[in-house]
Amino acid sequence: MSRNVPSDILTALSQPEVFPFYAVEFDFDTEPLRFWTGYGDRTIETNTYTGTGNLMSIGGLEEAADMSAKAATITLSGIPPELVSLALTEPYQNRACRILFGVDGSSAAVEVFAGTMDTMKIEDSGETSTISLKVESKWVRLDRVNMRRYTSESQKSRHSNDTFFDWVADLQDREIVWGRKEA
Repeated sequence: MSRNVPSDILTALSQPEVFPFYAVEFDFDTEPLRFWTGYGDRTIETNTYTGTGNLMSIGGLEEAADMSAKAATITLSGIPPELVSLALTEPYQNRACRILFGVDGSSAAVEVFAGTMDTMKIEDSGETSTISLKVESKWVRLDRVNMRRYTSESQKSRHSNDTFFDWVADLQDREIVWGRKEA
């Protein structure tokens, strides 16, 4: 996948010492949560990201030339109880998540992964907690079987007053004159 990398990131990457970082944005209902792999707060794209230091790890980031479905796992350790509480109560599945890559010395960041949150695993030992969240790329949805059908019954199971598909059976054998005069 080709990306436009800002020139200040390219300049920072050409320096003798490079200090890369990752930033993650979780789009929750109450408010987005934003973390980065450094210390303190960092502003990226006008948003403030909270530093996690070495308490956040990201695994499974792969670049694919084809459109194959990939997934990443984001792990946060040493989680405070209020964040565990949020993880337990907040609906997270199919919510957006972005992973950004940046370099110290640049105010820009590049999106290296975007997808939706899928499954969350919480390990609580009493003193500390660890949350592992699997994030799937949008291409994973193409691999899943769609259980919806284009029938009146399927549509009414989601929208009970919708009658759009009630007329499909009447239309299947009807000749429709389109773009020409009737003979």
